[in-house]
Amino acid sequence: MRVDLLTREYPPHVYGGAGVHVTELARVLSRSVDVRVHAFDGPRPADDADGEVPVTGYDDLPELQQANAALRTFGTDLTIAANLAGTDLVHSHTWYANLAGTLGALLNDVPHVLTAHSLEPLRPWKAEQLGGGYALSSWAERTAYEGAAAVIAVSGGMREDILRAYPQIDPDKVVVVHNGIDLQGWQRPTTDEERDAAAATLARLGIDADRPTVVFVGRITRQKGLPHLLRAVEHLPEDVQLVLCAGAPDTPEIAAEVTGLVSKLQERRQGIVWIEEMLPRPELVAVLAAGTVFVCPSVYEPLGIVNLEAMAVGLPVVGSATGGIPEVIDDGVTGTLVPIEQADDGTGTPIDPARFERDLAEALTALVTDPQRAAQMGVASRRRVEDHFSWDAIADRTFEVYESVLRG
Repeated sequence: MRVDLLTREYPPHVYGGAGVHVTELARVLSRSVDVRVHAFDGPRPADDADGEVPVTGYDDLPELQQANAALRTFGTDLTIAANLAGTDLVHSHTWYANLAGTLGALLNDVPHVLTAHSLEPLRPWKAEQLGGGYALSSWAERTAYEGAAAVIAVSGGMREDILRAYPQIDPDKVVVVHNGIDLQGWQRPTTDEERDAAAATLARLGIDADRPTVVFVGRITRQKGLPHLLRAVEHLPEDVQLVLCAGAPDTPEIAAEVTGLVSKLQERRQGIVWIEEMLPRPELVAVLAAGTVFVCPSVYEPLGIVNLEAMAVGLPVVGSATGGIPEVIDDGVTGTLVPIEQADDGTGTPIDPARFERDLAEALTALVTDPQRAAQMGVASRRRVEDHFSWDAIADRTFEVYESVLRG
């Protein structure tokens, strides 16, 4: 069987959870099927290839360099769709690659499977970023979902969102396959060499390993809820350190808001560390391992690979009780779910932001002031990801979806 995976992100250009998902899925699937990856951001240098999965990278069409970003995406999709001859199945990830999957499947008379990592109807703030292109991205996504042979949701909550956003879809073709985690790559330093490297990383970044620490990792986008976290931090004990691994803002507006909130915090309290660079995995593991608790204040989160990564390193997670997060956090065992009552206008905005921020602060305070309990939850977190979120299991389930659509 030949399967072509279509994706916006692939190493060395990975910006979020979808890129991590495709990378790991391709690696494991390649052991049993002929996997070929088609990705954005141009050809991959030979030095970046891992030797396991052939990757074709595509540049934007030069004729569309000055066009709306969504139109540039469509141009790349057309190029990908023209390069899928010989495939048995195409599997696209995110709206960026959905149009390529739709057209490539029609052109070659093969099934199209797509994995839902997010939904355009539930991200209306994207209009700030794309302008009229948001209408194009929404059209491409809707068309792909309604025409796909199967839709994979990364959580049960995501499946409910899909059926609510696209009621025309047959519920039987929407199946849940959770995101996974590379258990070997995400674990605390174990050797003297690893511990020395981790200590050097913390020193370079200005992180005090002896302070109780809250860690956030995510892009600066509305869905991640970072402004709510920054307001909640105002209510944490003074000795608590906040480490923000946060970059790649969606818009100048959200960048300015976050910058302003961080600046105010830094004026009022010590221990606010903002890391805007995208850290290599070993350095990010070092940051996580130095933390007391991980926080995920998202207002929209289909599952949240960052939560799995933090749990694999042995951190409890305090997260919003929304989307797929409750399927990851075992409340009271591996972390704490923070209630959030949200507007039903697609934005996910908390109806009472002050209460959500207060509850978030209380949940974080309970763990940073009780390091023994936090450590116990961290051990349970690692055990949970080992038991439920290995990539081998996710790849097996995905392969079952492929077999079912090929059987018709």
